[in-house]
Amino acid sequence: MAFDRYLRHADLVAALRALVADHPDLFGIETIGHSHEGREILAVTATCIRTGPAADKPAFWVDGNIHATEVAGSMACLYFLQHLAREYGRDPEVTRALDTRAFYVAPRLNPDGAEWALADVPKLIRSSTRPYPYDETPVGGLRREDIDGDGRVLTMRLRDDNGPWKVSDRDPRLLVRRDPVETGGTYYRLLPEGFVDEHDGVTIGMQAIREGLDLNRNFPAHWRQEHEQHGAGPFPTSEPEVRASVAFIASHPNITGGVAFHTYSGVLLRPYSHLADDTLPAEDLWTYQKLGAKGTELTGYPNISVFHDFRYHPKEVITGSFDDWLYEHAGVFAWTVEIWSPQREAGISDYRFIEWYREHPVEDDLALLAWNDGPLKGEGFVPWYPFEHPQLGPVELGGWNALYTWSNPPRAMLEREVARFPAWLVWHALVSPRLELFRADVEALGPDTWRVRLVVHNTGWLPTYVTKRGLANKLCRGVVATIALPDGVALVTGAARTEAGQLEGRAYKSSAPSAWSGWGGDTTADRAKFEWVVRGPGGSRLQLAARHDRAGAVSVDIVLQA
Repeated sequence: MAFDRYLRHADLVAALRALVADHPDLFGIETIGHSHEGREILAVTATCIRTGPAADKPAFWVDGNIHATEVAGSMACLYFLQHLAREYGRDPEVTRALDTRAFYVAPRLNPDGAEWALADVPKLIRSSTRPYPYDETPVGGLRREDIDGDGRVLTMRLRDDNGPWKVSDRDPRLLVRRDPVETGGTYYRLLPEGFVDEHDGVTIGMQAIREGLDLNRNFPAHWRQEHEQHGAGPFPTSEPEVRASVAFIASHPNITGGVAFHTYSGVLLRPYSHLADDTLPAEDLWTYQKLGAKGTELTGYPNISVFHDFRYHPKEVITGSFDDWLYEHAGVFAWTVEIWSPQREAGISDYRFIEWYREHPVEDDLALLAWNDGPLKGEGFVPWYPFEHPQLGPVELGGWNALYTWSNPPRAMLEREVARFPAWLVWHALVSPRLELFRADVEALGPDTWRVRLVVHNTGWLPTYVTKRGLANKLCRGVVATIALPDGVALVTGAARTEAGQLEGRAYKSSAPSAWSGWGGDTTADRAKFEWVVRGPGGSRLQLAARHDRAGAVSVDIVLQA
């Protein structure tokens, strides 16, 4: 499909099911839960079925659209799936990824909120449509809505002698701050487009939002109550959308990493949200930095720490988020990708992601308007036009059409933006641990007595435990080997099921050979050896197998013969 529009939920479901039907050798689809309003939450499993089931391979999780208006996340997931289908058998990395790994992709975790945002007359909320914290209709104040039925939720400006804004002398569309001591001009008050309930003719306040949940504060890691973390819900995973993703991930221990697609800022965000970098295990921080550097190389997005570079207020932290939970409780590397940066599109490159909204030069606003007039062909910024407001009287509507200029890429730029990510997602999956057969052999010890040996190794870049946090918290067991004996063959020494330790990868090697790096040497910590002595007739066939929850499974048949 052409990625020049945003799909309502029924159309998205149809597109996913059609993709799966067209590529049954690569894709499967399942319902992992239902939203507050009862819509399906779908997940697509992507792997080459001919090379084994997804459960026997390292896997990577991808989701999108947990926040209602951030619909570009769904399209990034759908684009990624179509990329896998198109490039399998053509692109060697995509082919290798689907042959040896699996992806679990949930394009729209919050279908209810997305439906509200994409409606003909949109309603814009943060997350779930469930009333929270109170199941009652708020009273009084301004309700943010499309009041003139044009399918846009814009800004209202009202003439007010005590207003904080005035028209810029450099562009009449632009409002700039009034000087602190300035008087005698024409000033304005700005409000979101909407109706004012129970207006008294004098005061205007914002109406409390009935749907006050933030689903990305409802994950279990470091969850806090409402008085500490707004929108967190009554308890961790209280919301069906979050519970569906948590239950799925927890029941798929082969997941070795994950990305959640949000909007906007054009940045790759990593944990922690609430703690400084020096609280991470050093090896995990180094690995995060390497993974992020590759992400920056492939996507063009900078990679940063939420705590250090993306806090909404310097005295406040975020908790209960997806990436913190996946790192802390599952022990794997997780990211939040904020798709799209209008500032960067307008040529504003040297800016701080959150601080920019508090303070930036007027030249940035002029650059954004020039971008609107040029590449956007005037479709992003709506010139102010008069409107007779039912409560406020004469006002003007206009400003940025934020849903399709700021919160999400304009439709004409959507495909270009979401095309940034497949290469990094594939690469990220391919760095996972991968259990493979190194050697299997038989040695005759005497009449009908045999030594059987199985050696497996981790051919992936990451260790089988993935993170030092996962290792310290004992979040996965080591390699488990089994031997299956036919009738007439008995086990003399060794156990039918044996557990070894974790296997290292290549992640923690020095950047170049040196006297320093030579002290430890390249040991074979990436290998595990299992031995048994059995008694039975020559020609008997045994099955040896090894698996690791995160690194996959291998099996081999071996014949007792000298």
